[in-house]
Amino acid sequence: MEYENLHLKYKQPTIKGRYLNLGMITPILNAMNTNNQLQILGNSVQGRPIYKYEIGHGATKILMWSQMHGNESTTTKGLLDFMNMLQDASEITTKILQQYTFCIVPMLNPDGAEVYTRVNANEVDLNRDFQNLSQAESQLLMQCYRDFKPNFCFNLHDQRTIFGVGTTGKPATVSFLAPSYDETKAYDAARLSAVDVIMKMVNVLQRFIPGQIGRFDDGFNINCVGDTFQALKTPTILIEAGHFPEDYEREITRKYIFIALISAVYSDSEEALLKDELSNYRSIPQNIPNFFDLIYKNVAINYDNSINMTNFAIQYREELINATIIFNAYITKIGELDGFYGHQEFDCEGMQYSDNNCNFPKLDDKADFSLNNKVKFVNGLVKK
Repeated sequence: MEYENLHLKYKQPTIKGRYLNLGMITPILNAMNTNNQLQILGNSVQGRPIYKYEIGHGATKILMWSQMHGNESTTTKGLLDFMNMLQDASEITTKILQQYTFCIVPMLNPDGAEVYTRVNANEVDLNRDFQNLSQAESQLLMQCYRDFKPNFCFNLHDQRTIFGVGTTGKPATVSFLAPSYDETKAYDAARLSAVDVIMKMVNVLQRFIPGQIGRFDDGFNINCVGDTFQALKTPTILIEAGHFPEDYEREITRKYIFIALISAVYSDSEEALLKDELSNYRSIPQNIPNFFDLIYKNVAINYDNSINMTNFAIQYREELINATIIFNAYITKIGELDGFYGHQEFDCEGMQYSDNNCNFPKLDDKADFSLNNKVKFVNGLVKK
């Protein structure tokens, strides 16, 4: 299957970048509503509609939701591209819709999406609310789950640029998890079914991003939606969209989310799953927070009239300004950086640090500085 060509064909052209709110996706959803597939589940805390989209007539029912954290939009983009494909009367789509029925909630937290925050309007993390069910959005997803009675659930998220694939030095571009259903982290039939689906996706994605697939931590928390649904014996798959080199807008990662979703429900080969997929799943390196956005090594600093050598790292903060996400660079760590990697790294070769305030980097300072009063860095990068 020509996965990348499929994405070029079905990519929604009106959405891109990191900021995605309800107003941007509503026209897309309305255009897809060709046969009453689109319904309003209910409303968010601030009264925004939360939509569900149902399509297909197959016996296997899949519930998918995205952007329960309002600042995690990559999987929403990939999901909308996938939904666009499901609209087409192609041979692939016909087969998928004969086998599956989808119930898709593309934006569970429209209030958080509006202001680009993880939490909802009541400052509650919806992914920690599935025992209390204190929030309108959590209640709506749980009611949808009970009414639809899915055979599988797909829980779609973004993860930060800090995550690498184990200690390989490669970023975790896409990560997966079959959540635990209790503290033992054992594998029952439902969790093994989730593993099988994950391995279908992993086996395809390894063709495109070899070594850039991680396994999310499976620490049990019954308050999380995935753990709750897994405990209710519904195979649940967590997908985390992460960083691809230089892809801060996550348009490349978006493509891999689209490919993952197709490969979960359609195979272009007749090969059966391997018998020991659990072993293969557990061999996927776990995510480790061992990346910074930028690292500077071998920097000279003048401290108390003495020249010392150090290293420092910066992390971008994503800040919503005029409906655009701005990546502002701040100094995050100073000193020993063994075991850490940078998405970009600079060997400063003993050049001396200075900024407008002092002669050494400080935590939480904006990353605007000079080396040898000659090479100027603005927002962490060399000013050209």
